[in-house]
Amino acid sequence: MQRPLSLLSLGLCLAVAASPAFAQQRPFTPSLTCSAVQALVARERRVVLATSPNAYEAVHLDSGDCRNEVTARPAFEPTLDHPNCFAGYRCVQRNNGENSAR
Repeated sequence: MQRPLSLLSLGLCLAVAASPAFAQQRPFTPSLTCSAVQALVARERRVVLATSPNAYEAVHLDSGDCRNEVTARPAFEPTLDHPNCFAGYRCVQRNNGENSAR
């Protein structure tokens, strides 16, 4: 009887872990202050920030984190207290405009 109960417990644990509540949340910049976003980027060094319900981008602390065929551009994000808060740097492809973020 131990085995079916163990399998049931394992199944329940896996189901809970796969639920959306366990998915990593992206910090939503419009609900944070500029200093909170800057502190988060400073602590994590690279973080994916949500700038709206459907838009997000990776922001790096250092401009040197962008390598190979990409270059760093300042990342200005909307925050609770500032519409264009400097959060760090985003990586964009060289010679391809500002629309190709990595």
